[in-house]
Amino acid sequence: MAVTETLKPPATEPAELIWQDGVPESARFGDVYFNRHDGLAETRHVFISPNRLCERFEKLPSPGHFVIGETGFGSGLSFLTAWADWKQQTANQKHTVLHFISFERYPLTREELKAALSRWPELAPLSDQLTSQYPPLMNGVHRLVFEGGRVRLTLFFGEILHGLKQLPFFADAWFLDAFDPQHNPQMWSDEVIESVRTHSLPGTTFATFTAVGRVRRSLEAAGFEVRKLPGFGRKREMLAGALTTDADIPAPTIAPTDPVAIIGAGIAGTLLARNLAERGVPVLLIDKAANAGSAASGNAQGALYAKLGIEYNAQAELAATALSFSQRYYRPWKDDFWHPTGLLQLATTEKESERQRKFCDRNQYPEDFLTPVTARQASELAGIDIPVEGLWFPRSGWLEPAKACARLATHSLITPLFDFEVQHIERLESGWSILNTDGTHQHVSKLVIACGHQTAEIAPVTGTLRLKPIRGQVTHLPESTVNPPATVICGSKYLNPVANGQATTGATFDLRNDNPEATAEGHQENMDELLRMLPNLPATGLPSAEDLNGRVAFRCTTHDYQPVAGELRTESGDKVEGAYLFTGLGSKGLVWGPLLAEYLGDLLCAQPPCLPNHLTRRVDTRRLYAKREIG
Repeated sequence: MAVTETLKPPATEPAELIWQDGVPESARFGDVYFNRHDGLAETRHVFISPNRLCERFEKLPSPGHFVIGETGFGSGLSFLTAWADWKQQTANQKHTVLHFISFERYPLTREELKAALSRWPELAPLSDQLTSQYPPLMNGVHRLVFEGGRVRLTLFFGEILHGLKQLPFFADAWFLDAFDPQHNPQMWSDEVIESVRTHSLPGTTFATFTAVGRVRRSLEAAGFEVRKLPGFGRKREMLAGALTTDADIPAPTIAPTDPVAIIGAGIAGTLLARNLAERGVPVLLIDKAANAGSAASGNAQGALYAKLGIEYNAQAELAATALSFSQRYYRPWKDDFWHPTGLLQLATTEKESERQRKFCDRNQYPEDFLTPVTARQASELAGIDIPVEGLWFPRSGWLEPAKACARLATHSLITPLFDFEVQHIERLESGWSILNTDGTHQHVSKLVIACGHQTAEIAPVTGTLRLKPIRGQVTHLPESTVNPPATVICGSKYLNPVANGQATTGATFDLRNDNPEATAEGHQENMDELLRMLPNLPATGLPSAEDLNGRVAFRCTTHDYQPVAGELRTESGDKVEGAYLFTGLGSKGLVWGPLLAEYLGDLLCAQPPCLPNHLTRRVDTRRLYAKREIG
């Protein structure tokens, strides 16, 4: 279609709808998204009942998880129905998790989703959450988290075969819910059915509204036992069944019940601790400081900001995915430590202006994710004079990192062990021993090292991990001296809106400076760059550099300035059993942290990962060794 030819990455082509009596119909496939008379009853008849979901949900051990795969997200009705039944059947199972993994080539917009789901007011408490978290229409994987972590929706926007190849998971049940095979044959191809089979275990069930002979034969050829059942309404028959082989059904994997030690209580460590605790995993949160968020995560303010590459490659995709996820993740903390003011990325130099022009020419991001703005539009958004054009990120903003760490670390399953300086980590037959400098030990089966550049000093491996500290100094400007912006402003420096009587700007990027104290030179550098970016910022004469206050933190980064999250490996590539790394977040920890904590939580709990294969390679720990290539 013509619209497809004009699309640039990462935009995905939305559905084309025809509305008849409030029911959406696909103009592309000539089929309705749900039964015109009672779509909810149809969903229960076709998908919930034949897969015996209510019975299986009720019997799921706690902690444990259940995975549903779906070929065609559509209006989200099947997901909401499964979620509603999950809530009812597992009300007394605090630490079970429902993973719902769905693929959609032509997604509905947020407004279309709201309109479609408005037919079922009984689902409104759930559908309102879905539509509020619904991601921007960008190709790739989007993870949405509900019920305090007990329900996880993984949405793949794009071609289903590509998504099935990129996402490693095994489903317990399948909703084969694409449009009619006659109108949408690609979704019912032998390749798709075979890929569904590879994502299934012995005993995995399926159900589908269709009874077409070609689909039945394809399922049988893939190893599924297929039976015909009465269809819904006027439809006479449908198909259901299970994968049957001679192999034994493996025991379900469950989250660890022993405590996991996380060394480092900065933004990375506290995000992961919270993620694991909400999955029912007890955590020992270890830090040599007296409280959480005392080192690089201890600044008063931090911007939720990612600079996206001109070319939409894996690096840009990971950054965009992380930014979108973090914007959703922080929403419950609004007016606590999260302040969604929006963010302006300014073209403050000719070089940056040319970079943004090329960026806009080669990419097409949804407007609710980012949009170009003129200098006048930027000034109206910020409430102050902005002399240049830029990019507007409406869902970004700023955080209070130290407060965030403290809030995240407060959970009944998180045990803080502060003033604990790790001297040595030793592998035992049953796990790990972590030695404090005072001679005390902690014994755990699994550990995660998330202590910035100090990770290299204590990681239980030989060989050099390519991690380095970079000094960053921020400057606090008294509110009375500046015309404060209403939004975060980023350029050669960043400037946050005023909080507690001051606005934070910075930060320096000092590769060869290990001075832990703020200096007048650092403050002067911050102010000089800020005034070049915003010459009309001062409301009065700015204080001299010697009279300003600020803070120094040492950010940890890698040789390629990309983050690290995953299983610890030796220099030869062997896995170090029960050990993980979470570090190298640089100055973008607030953006990288939530998504990579989610990914590590998936790994530690043996649950379906939120990252596709090509993005897990971007954060693989083996990159830290020189001359290691990740296939």
